Amino acid sequence: MCPFNKKMELESTHPMQFQLACFNYRCQIFPPGLDENFYNVTCPNVTTIVKNQVIAAVQQEARMAASLLRLHFHDCWPNGCDASVLLDASSAFGTEKTVPQNNNSLRGFEVIDQIKAQVEQECPNTVSCADILTLAGLFAVIEAKGKGWPVALGRRDSTTTAVKAASAFLPTPDLSFYELVQNFKRVNFTIDEMIILSGAHTIGRARCASITSRLYPVPDADINSTFLHTLEANCPLNGNASVLNDFDPVTPDLFDNQYYKNLQQRKGLLHSDQELLNGVGANPATVNLLANASATFLADFATAMIKMDNLSPITGEYGEIRLNCHTVNSPAIREMDSTDIDLLIALQ
Repeated sequence: MCPFNKKMELESTHPMQFQLACFNYRCQIFPPGLDENFYNVTCPNVTTIVKNQVIAAVQQEARMAASLLRLHFHDCWPNGCDASVLLDASSAFGTEKTVPQNNNSLRGFEVIDQIKAQVEQECPNTVSCADILTLAGLFAVIEAKGKGWPVALGRRDSTTTAVKAASAFLPTPDLSFYELVQNFKRVNFTIDEMIILSGAHTIGRARCASITSRLYPVPDADINSTFLHTLEANCPLNGNASVLNDFDPVTPDLFDNQYYKNLQQRKGLLHSDQELLNGVGANPATVNLLANASATFLADFATAMIKMDNLSPITGEYGEIRLNCHTVNSPAIREMDSTDIDLLIALQ
């Protein structure tokens, strides 16, 4: 037996050890209320719908894989995977979309909206935005040639946002190694898991606004000189802050371990990226291991994503199933939703 809370406490220098233990013996890795087969009766095609929409979106724009994965991460990290990041501001609460870490950079909302519309057409008032966002993160990685992982479903949507938590806890590009460790420790992630999840930066782009502080007035000492000249040319002082830079200029849209090889060459895009190898207190062993073992990185990333997917889910009769991912339901719809829960329980 391998209960979920034990997984949260795991301190291993090689997270793959836990993955093998769990998948070989089919141990319980999901929190109460979540199940891989949650929608088998009420919406059996939901996984296929999400998968096909994500494939179409990524084929249209390769960058969308990273955008959807980041959207999922920025939803889960402040206060659990509850789709609060999708909510627009209202008279009752503000929106997480405009906190500094998200403002003008978070994307993929239209893809989630398209998925939700199709799901609602097939299974009205059944599938949460939180579950859609979680599945979208999975299929984004798979479409970028990463490794998949089991996703339990049954999350409910929040009825408010977590603006203060998002502002306080979402990582910023200038964090030191120590600050990164403390940030991940808040949600019981180990140093190894922090380094592994940071490998999500093997795909995607970042704006010049995220890196100019490490270029000017004096460049960070840990930037490869050739790479520095490239960044300075793309992001000149007082230039366009919205210009994009590849996290991984070698294989920018392929989910592989090139990110760690870049760190070895001092070509991490963000200050916080390079801190994983060169920061005060950093141990290069994990970065070097992942740089030399692609299969290990892909497997360990999948394991770490299971843990992140299951951060503080809302289940049971709490929260709601939003009809529109951007707004909370009206009281009348929420009452109807409560009745549907009883029906779902009876069906299961």
